[in-house]
Amino acid sequence: MAKVLLVDDEPTIVQMVAELLRTAGHEVHPFTNGQEAMAAMETIGPELVITDLYLEKGRAHGLDILQRARALNPPALVIVVTAFGSIETAVSAMKKGAYDYLEKPIRLEVLRLSVQRAISYNEAVSENLYLRKELRKKYQFNQIVGSSPAMQMVFRMVERVADTDANILILGESGTGKELVARALHFNSRRQNAPFIPVNCSALPENLLESELFGHRKGAFTGAVSDKKGLFHEADGGTIFLDEIAAMPPLLQSRLLRVLQEKEVRRVGDNLPEHVDVRILAATNESLDQKMKLGAFREDLFYRLNVISIPLPPLREREGDIPLLVSHFLRDKLHARTLQPFGITRQAMAVLEAHHWPGNVRELENAIQRACALSETPLLHLNDFPPHLHGYAGQVTSNVETDPRISTSQEHHAPDSGSQISANPGPAASPSPSLSPASAINLRSFLREQEMGFIRQILNRAEGDKEKAAEILGVSLATLYRKLAENEEA
Repeated sequence: MAKVLLVDDEPTIVQMVAELLRTAGHEVHPFTNGQEAMAAMETIGPELVITDLYLEKGRAHGLDILQRARALNPPALVIVVTAFGSIETAVSAMKKGAYDYLEKPIRLEVLRLSVQRAISYNEAVSENLYLRKELRKKYQFNQIVGSSPAMQMVFRMVERVADTDANILILGESGTGKELVARALHFNSRRQNAPFIPVNCSALPENLLESELFGHRKGAFTGAVSDKKGLFHEADGGTIFLDEIAAMPPLLQSRLLRVLQEKEVRRVGDNLPEHVDVRILAATNESLDQKMKLGAFREDLFYRLNVISIPLPPLREREGDIPLLVSHFLRDKLHARTLQPFGITRQAMAVLEAHHWPGNVRELENAIQRACALSETPLLHLNDFPPHLHGYAGQVTSNVETDPRISTSQEHHAPDSGSQISANPGPAASPSPSLSPASAINLRSFLREQEMGFIRQILNRAEGDKEKAAEILGVSLATLYRKLAENEEA
């Protein structure tokens, strides 16, 4: 259960409370001397401290113990107990960080419930810290996949502006990962421990969006039965991400402009504005220049939002990134029946690289999820992917067959929709042979080949200058030499 440090100068109370806590399964460290308790606190590392507020003939050592307990890493929760109950002492203890305040004579049931609530609260805080840590890990820059020059430019920009308070406008087609970049900006900034609030400006009608963003007072309109905090209030101290900002109605654009200028929010039905400290990130997949020409988007708001712009390239312009993304989406996925990790055939990978992906990274991820769900084996074939990709089979077949690194022996996989797709279409199909190891791609080998091909391309562009090539690739010179050495050994 919990490690509890107990302090009271009355031995009978210490014995009674210690017995109660041990019966409940807690590890108890009892003390009747405040100085001894403080000296041992660092060594014990308690999760909960229960202390009398007045120790040793009325001297207020309980507040000293409280302060010492809250200074621990991680801090312990503190329940203070005293026979000299008053509002003043309660307020003083709570201001200094006490979790709860109980009066003597101690009622054991009240104490038991207070301890139970404190432990539950501690567990919730620990879980919250863990989840925040996992979120920060998930949205680190290196979790955004891509090694193409276009994405390297994005990474450099994000890294430079993440820890500023500048408003940022993220531009890109649908599915390019605008929210992922927004979260990376937040979780790599000094605001990372404060809320990140995403808002889809196109998902709600104007009247509801205004209430959602700015909140409302009770009775402000029909249905406003109580006060409501807006999302700007919820994001106070953190970041608000306004996705699809181009869809925001003109009236709300003028209200948003005031928030940007004055750092104040006024709830619907309220006369007094309230200060908020919020960083604003916005994103759009539409041309705001065109919207401004049509009068559908305020020019002054555009310039307020567009302090820094981060354009995200579409997947079709990210040369060499598709194999990396496929590897990323297949990571940790296991085939439902065999529990083996997934691989992919060379033909399927070639088709994925040939497709222009109008839905960008989101479309690719959905295609991978579909293939993993439908595949009868841990090896993904072309027929496992959406039917509209099958038309590329003919144009990649010649490339697959003439590439000496790729075997032309392919399995005839059972079709999903009645037509058979093969990497080597020809006369009547013979009985389907079993898949040989040479006919399938080892994903790790494929990615290594792709990486080395890209490195050679950059070296050629840098005219053999390895130092310049390493700078373009965004790696150290030592890393570049290591990768070249590994390729020679292979």
